[in-house]
This record gives sequence, structure tokens and C-alpha cells, in this order.
Amino acid sequence: MDNQTAILEVDRVAKRFGGLVAVDSVSFDVRPGEILGIIGPNGAGKTTLFGLISGFIAPSSGDVRFDGVSIVGTPPHLLVRRGLVRSFQIVQTFADMTTLDVVATAALVRRPMNEAIDFAAHILARVGLSGKEQLTPKQLSLQDKKLLEVAKCVATEPRLILLDEVMAGLTLAETDAPLAVVRDLNAQGTTIVMIEHVMPVIMRAAHRMIVLNFGAKIAEGTPQEMLSNRAVVEAYFGDHVDA
Repeated sequence: MDNQTAILEVDRVAKRFGGLVAVDSVSFDVRPGEILGIIGPNGAGKTTLFGLISGFIAPSSGDVRFDGVSIVGTPPHLLVRRGLVRSFQIVQTFADMTTLDVVATAALVRRPMNEAIDFAAHILARVGLSGKEQLTPKQLSLQDKKLLEVAKCVATEPRLILLDEVMAGLTLAETDAPLAVVRDLNAQGTTIVMIEHVMPVIMRAAHRMIVLNFGAKIAEGTPQEMLSNRAVVEAYFGDHVDA
């Protein structure tokens, strides 16, 4: 792929915690307008990789470029202003604020207070939380909490969203609503990188996938290519698989 067309370039990024190599010289590009899936077994380094991209963790080596410019060392709040935002695997929010106020707070990144409330109501409707504006997050179902996490990201008006297991803990039926939101966001031009363990979801959502195991990238390609890749199958199910 031509690097000049990439919105995000991860270039030989590594993270070491003492003797533990959590991310091992990982490289990949993200194309504008695509949904890139990142999969791998527990402990593969996926969430650490998101931390490196989003400015929450400093890499031990390597580079991360957004719009062709290195963002290593850039604080997360400044990356949000530049258009790169992430969600968290464990939903984090202000438990005693209303969902409307939570999303309006995120909207303040780009909008004045007198616009943020109306914009937040629009975003809540867009993700399927219309009518729940005055509930607090602790009153929401797990599915709705996940949708609220996405809404917070969307309210910052990003060009690239990193979604960290936004379907985790949901039944397969419950993933339909957040998956529809992800697809709608992408159809409207938002580039998405998503970590997911729910394989039927990532297979339906991603245009392209990379696979991590023990911190290293072991495969890259289309979802169908990953299903037939022996290294990927072994990473998930062990080496006792048929050829």
C-alpha cells in the first residue's frame, strides 16, 4: 500500500515492560474510510497496541504517524482534537451524570456549550439511545453502555475511531445494534480500527484484518483469508487442527 494514502501508519512499534515484550515490532497501515479489524488471543498485545497509538502509552521503539505526521509523545487530548479518539474495553464514564451530559461533555472538544447539548442529543439518537437522555449510565443495560461509549467517541467528531472490544460481554443478538452503528459511522466517512473477540462480528464488520499473537503480527488480509490461514487458526485453537 502507498503510505501517502494512509490515515494511520504504525511503523515497527514495540513496547517492553522490563523483560516482557507486550508489542513486538508491529507495522501496519490504515486506509481512509476502511474498517480494520485487529484480532488475537488473550494477551496478544491488542489493547497495549491501542494505548501506543492513542498516546496513553509511550512506545519503547518505532513510530506512529497520523496524516503522515509522527504522533509519538502527543497527549491523548491533543490527538482527540486532531481527530483520533479511542474507546475503552471497560466502559468508563461519569456514573452520576445523565447520558446527555456525558456526551455533551465530549462534544465540547469542538463545540461551544450552547451547541453541545443539542449536538449530544443528535448523537444519542444516531447510536440508538434516543429517549434515554436523562438516564444515568448506571441505569443503562450493558448494550446501551457500550453504545454510550461509542457515542462519546462520535461526539468528538473524529476522523479515526479506535474501538476496543465494544461488543465484549454481549450476546450475538445484542451485537446487532452496535454493529449497525459501526457500519453507519463508516458509511458516513469515519475510519474505524476495532479490536474484537466476537469472531462472527469482526467477520461481518471488517474490510481487512490483522492478527496478533504474543505481541507480534502474524497475519494480515481479508476476513476470509484469515479464516483459512493456519497460523491464525493455531493461535486461537492450538496446533491440534487439521491441515
